[in-house]
Amino acid sequence: MTTGPIVFTLNGTHRALPPGTSPTMTLLDWLRGPAGLTGTKEGCAEGDCGACTVVIEEADGARVPVNACLAMLGQVHGRALRTVEGLGSPAAPHPIQRALAEADATQCGFCTPGIVMTAWAHSREGGDVHDALAGNLCRCTGYRPIVEAIGGLHDDGAAPAPAPSGLATRLEAAGQVFHRPATLEALLALRAAHPDAWLLSGGTDLGLRVSEKREAPALVICLSDVPELNGLEAGPEGLRVGAAASYRRLLAACAADPAMAPFAGLLRRLGSRQIRGMGTIGGNLGTASPIGDALPPLLALGATLRLVGPEGTREMAVEEFLTGYRTNALQSGEVIQDVLIPRPPAGALFVAEKLSKRPDQDITTVGLSAVIRLERGRVALARIALGGTGPRAERCAPAEVALLGQPWKRETVEAAAAALEAAIAPLSDLRASAEYRRLAAGNLLRRLWHRQAEAA
Repeated sequence: MTTGPIVFTLNGTHRALPPGTSPTMTLLDWLRGPAGLTGTKEGCAEGDCGACTVVIEEADGARVPVNACLAMLGQVHGRALRTVEGLGSPAAPHPIQRALAEADATQCGFCTPGIVMTAWAHSREGGDVHDALAGNLCRCTGYRPIVEAIGGLHDDGAAPAPAPSGLATRLEAAGQVFHRPATLEALLALRAAHPDAWLLSGGTDLGLRVSEKREAPALVICLSDVPELNGLEAGPEGLRVGAAASYRRLLAACAADPAMAPFAGLLRRLGSRQIRGMGTIGGNLGTASPIGDALPPLLALGATLRLVGPEGTREMAVEEFLTGYRTNALQSGEVIQDVLIPRPPAGALFVAEKLSKRPDQDITTVGLSAVIRLERGRVALARIALGGTGPRAERCAPAEVALLGQPWKRETVEAAAAALEAAIAPLSDLRASAEYRRLAAGNLLRRLWHRQAEAA
């Protein structure tokens, strides 16, 4: 384990930060403070508005937009970053900056630097413009001129800046140690020695404790450099996804697999491109939130986890791993290594639904995922999983029992929906009342039948 400074490439230039720089300082605070790069703005400090968007330049040429308000300096150690100051200058603006100006796509300008960086990433990554902009809020202009300007952009062809090498794995500041283990063995040794340390992967949840609550944790173990936690491969059984692999990578894998198209559709609504560039499925599982977007589809598909700790490796169904409200079955010293996500059976119906007040960038109010297989017109397999309707994401056995062995018709689904509504006991909160959640969950199951009937 080597101790050294925080280093990264910023706008093409190698930067080594002074000894004692806090590794949990947000990238946004450092940019606007010591770095003097005030083009990156602070809007919400919680990853919603996109005013602080910067771009990670990957070695393969990919451009990943991220929220600087959630990223800690220790997380960007060894990466190549670009801010709006690294694109153009007042005398020679980048084509993206010129296009936004000529389209009258800016007024107060506060959000514009973040939109420029999102556009720069989008010009290479491609896809839907509206999806690209889902993580950027503009308070003045409306979005028509912004969408039109970005829709006409082309990749500038710029090669990625080289990231630093020879990295330290231990970053220190007064009262703080930030570990970046490079092997699974080193990770497990650190976990055993420091059971109360923060386990940090994407940081889209833990980052809020730094950006909003201004916490300065004494010990952090970052998972980003452990190869076993960063794999993602498609095999005959399905997708095996490392706990520290980003949602961006998982979405790409699901989008490339027709059987996983419903999961891909749900993942496109999980946060924004900025959030998906940082967030991980291991984080969703580790926090065990009842409204974690990815949990119902994992339950419906019968996903299993590989857990590794001092006693070795063990496998466990996600259904058994989620034990209660924000609690899980991890034992002392254990970490999640990866998750195996099976494909739905050939010919089965698979849906992954989410209701929220906004289509994009919003927390789940009710989630329902289902896998239903028919044989000769009758239900031979039914796995129905819910989120947001109880203290944990879980399957609904009464609804499954009401379907199994029954003919696939409207009356059967109506009975199953009624059983589902009777079985759950959701809470009322600011997002929805308990009664709304109950009816909405049942209606999501009813909608599955109607959509399938219409497509038949």
